[in-house]
Amino acid sequence: MSVVKQLVLDLPVRQALGRDDFFVAPCNGLAVAQLDGWARWPDGRLALVGPEGSGKTHLAHVWAAMSGARIIPARDLQLADAAAALVVEDVDGIAGNEEVLFHVYNTMNTSKGALLLTGKQAPSRWELALPDLRSRLQSVPVVALDAPDDTLLSMIMVKLFDDRQLEVSPKLIAYLLKRVGRSYAEVNALVKALDKAALAARKPLSVRFASAYLSGLGDG
Repeated sequence: MSVVKQLVLDLPVRQALGRDDFFVAPCNGLAVAQLDGWARWPDGRLALVGPEGSGKTHLAHVWAAMSGARIIPARDLQLADAAAALVVEDVDGIAGNEEVLFHVYNTMNTSKGALLLTGKQAPSRWELALPDLRSRLQSVPVVALDAPDDTLLSMIMVKLFDDRQLEVSPKLIAYLLKRVGRSYAEVNALVKALDKAALAARKPLSVRFASAYLSGLGDG
């Protein structure tokens, strides 16, 4: 009898991006406090930086809800996007749209608008070809999201499973925590992989299933 392998699709993930869905811990508490006090930012500017999956987008949405800001990827930014409050995401990947950001920055500087910039590293490390833009962004205050501790990683893991509408036990979270890397990106990748594997196997997520899945990866 032939075995028909189930086709697993990348189904949409319901991301919870509200304030109540963001877990505050020592590694991100300073960033949260800075966003809460956005009315006191020097010149209305702040750069929020951290590795992929560290929560920058989530916090950007939290701040946007507080300030009424729009959220625009740096590559898609247009001159008309200058506003009373604006988030420009992934500025370190702006790739050719620097002139637009330069003019938006200047326009908002004149109008006293609030501007939140995000990227993986501090502005001083962003590879920008436009000298005037580079000099302006290097003067922007920076707040960083640090590496998560075990408590925060556990909370993030639970949230990521919940975003995929999957209920998991504390025992499974504790098991995975001992076997996942210490980065947001690795936690994201593991949750996504386990979701796909469980769906393909038509089995519930459990410690037994996770153990078999991870053992299979090791055998490969």
